[in-house]
Amino acid sequence: MSEVLKSLDEQVLTLTLNRVAKQNAITRDMYQLLADALKEANGDFGIRVVVITHEGEHFTAGNDIFDFLNNPPHEPGSPVWNFLEEIHNFTKPLLAAVSGNAIGIGTTMLLHCDITIASETTKFSMPFVNLGLVPEAGATLLFPRLVGYQRAAQILLTGEPFSAEQAVEMGLIAGVAENPKDEIKKIALKLASQPPNAILQTKALLKSDLHEKVKVVMQAEGELFLRALESDEAQEAFMKLAARKGK
Repeated sequence: MSEVLKSLDEQVLTLTLNRVAKQNAITRDMYQLLADALKEANGDFGIRVVVITHEGEHFTAGNDIFDFLNNPPHEPGSPVWNFLEEIHNFTKPLLAAVSGNAIGIGTTMLLHCDITIASETTKFSMPFVNLGLVPEAGATLLFPRLVGYQRAAQILLTGEPFSAEQAVEMGLIAGVAENPKDEIKKIALKLASQPPNAILQTKALLKSDLHEKVKVVMQAEGELFLRALESDEAQEAFMKLAARKGK
């Protein structure tokens, strides 16, 4: 069975992370599957809304450490960057329903989602510095704009997790629900029933102020991320984490 499931219902495409045994840690293959699905959906008039969610208890444990160690994303146009480019440029409503752990990309991708609903027990974290890395997905621009510099600095420089309640208060997510998937489906169906051109144009206007700025920042983050990934401190941090996970 695919590690990224696709289902289409009433013009709503749902992309489901399906690697439950690994807490939906995302591999290069999964990134490419997500990127391809988003690119296809963006050009398909029969798809009005896309929802990203997950099987199992956890949204995602972030990048698969072993996959990153064995196949570092050095080359331009790698699956990781393809996915980041697609979520940044996605023109239709992009929604998410999350529970459990939302680590690394599991939090930063939500900065590109238009509406996210989480469970009360969801834990968000961006522990990039803990691994000797820098944030990605435009987080160094989008997150401070969202929550203010001081709060963004505290979270990004420490890698400390924060709760769903805090995420609502910060504006990272729209709300909390006992069953986020059911709640986001209701919202998705409502959006899918709206006049599509008005939806597209309104989202474009909402994103217009920062779109090009985010693109530039994402490119800079990507270059620094790759350099950091090759550093001794990152390799040491990754090996320690991989050793803990391998126990």
